[in-house]
Amino acid sequence: MDLMEYQAKELFARHGVPVTLGRVIEDPADAAAAAVDLGGRVVVKAQVKTGGRGKAGGVKLARSPEEATEKAGEILGMDIKGHTVHRVLLAPAADIAAEYYFSFLIDRANREYLCIASTEGGVEIEEVAHTKPEAIAKVPIDPAVGVDAAKAEEIVAAAGFPAEATSIVQRLWDVFVAEDATLVEVNPLVKLGDGSLEALDGKVTLDDSATYRHPDHAAFEDKTSADPLEAAAHEKGLNYVKLDGSVGIIGNGAGLVMSTLDVVAYAGSQYGVKPANFLDIGGGASAEVMANGLGIILSDAQVRSVFVNVFGGITACDAVSNGIVQALAVLGDRADKPLVVRLDGNNVDEGRRILAQANHPLVTVVDTMDGAAAKAAELAAQN
Repeated sequence: MDLMEYQAKELFARHGVPVTLGRVIEDPADAAAAAVDLGGRVVVKAQVKTGGRGKAGGVKLARSPEEATEKAGEILGMDIKGHTVHRVLLAPAADIAAEYYFSFLIDRANREYLCIASTEGGVEIEEVAHTKPEAIAKVPIDPAVGVDAAKAEEIVAAAGFPAEATSIVQRLWDVFVAEDATLVEVNPLVKLGDGSLEALDGKVTLDDSATYRHPDHAAFEDKTSADPLEAAAHEKGLNYVKLDGSVGIIGNGAGLVMSTLDVVAYAGSQYGVKPANFLDIGGGASAEVMANGLGIILSDAQVRSVFVNVFGGITACDAVSNGIVQALAVLGDRADKPLVVRLDGNNVDEGRRILAQANHPLVTVVDTMDGAAAKAAELAAQN
């Protein structure tokens, strides 16, 4: 789960990272009073889960409470990279002497954690990596050791930060570990005119797999910006991500689903169609699970066909086929798009026999993954 800036700052504050929380509003009429409470001169910042807010016009300086109302009205409701701004953060304008970049993240390739830090803060780190790569320090972190005082000093020295940043590095590491985060980023970490350091912005991604350890994280969920289909899928325990295409995808196992997206994209290129979603039903393909998955996908008005791609393992192909047949019965008239089914693996012959016997008018069985992808793309184009 990605957090908005104001949520990341709330999390930072819990762990002693120096921040100014500011005020979050959803109505421009509340901006003037908030600005008065914050000293009059404020920065109005769009709260959306994406970068590039400044370039998009989502961060504006207001020199007075009246101007805060004006700027809030300009930002609220705007679209930033497909994200509608429903709330803004008002923060006191800071006396900035220097800006730094800092982050902790997971380095999956090397099976360790990684710290990325730079004295070139306040801009996108990708831009710094392109124009001034020597300004970026990358410090690997042994998961068995973590960031103690010595490692924090090493990071500060490698990045060229002032020595007083050492304690902030350790506190940000506390956020990363204690909150089960996969990313903790501060851009910028600033040195103020009085010499103190503050996290002026924050970006945090929390590991959804660790949610059971953090019931308080549920408060961070932003239901107003969630895709309705993704929210419905989440309620049913489905691993679903909506994409901008017309071929619905159901598979068992993230790797197989990712491969399915690739073959559908390739097959659909000649028809101008693309995958409509990522949906991994995991190891189970019961009638209920299949009905829930199909129900979500068929609720997407963009979907014109559905590709069910299953490799039978612990759940055999005959159980999957029975699940599909029963799911179509459960859905009834809601099942109104053609389904292309490809089965392979454990008990595949019996699985294909069950689908053939059912002889459902919407179902086409294709033996190969490439052939099924091509058929699903063709049907989507025809519909």
